[in-house]
Amino acid sequence: MRIEPRYNGPTGSGNGGWSAGIFAAEAGVAGPVEVTLRRPPPLETELTVVDGEVRDPAGELVAEVRPAGAIDVVVPPVDLATAAAAATRYPGLVEHPFPSCYVCGPQRADGLRIFPGRLPDGRTAAPFRVPTQVSGVTVWAALDCPGGWAVLAPGRPYLLGRIAAVIAALPAPGDECVVTGALLRVDGRKALVHTSLYGPDGSLLGAARATWIAS
Repeated sequence: MRIEPRYNGPTGSGNGGWSAGIFAAEAGVAGPVEVTLRRPPPLETELTVVDGEVRDPAGELVAEVRPAGAIDVVVPPVDLATAAAAATRYPGLVEHPFPSCYVCGPQRADGLRIFPGRLPDGRTAAPFRVPTQVSGVTVWAALDCPGGWAVLAPGRPYLLGRIAAVIAALPAPGDECVVTGALLRVDGRKALVHTSLYGPDGSLLGAARATWIAS
């Protein structure tokens, strides 16, 4: 498996959610899956997964994949208009640690362009127009950054360290979806967040819990 350069997060490495989705799919673990990133996923590098360990050609550990427990906490939805209004307050439009991120980077006209803004209760919300080509990996990516922006702030960058996700259904190309995120707690350099993706009819398409680490 190989992460194409266009699916970057921080410059020179793969977006955490997209990379985790690829690793989870390749590992073939049934049900909810947890992926722990041990280092930034390299781009354009042939990676292999054996017994849940993702390694590069030199044998260095990139990530670990394992079954996850039930992901039974979801972030409540909002309607599309509320999500669109929140997106106008997206902090990344003013200051972004990784402005070329495939998922949430404002510089990426060809990215997912998910811009999570804060709601009055502290949750994040953003609309998400599903691209022409959609897979489970797309859902993993969509469930990534909205959780991070529940803790990210100017001068306070975080990186994804671990994410566990479950996908209930895939959206259709062109669907206008809503993704929500919430910060549960901060423990030192670690922040625990949850994210949820909802379809146009309000149905839950996927949910994730993640640990972000202050960089």
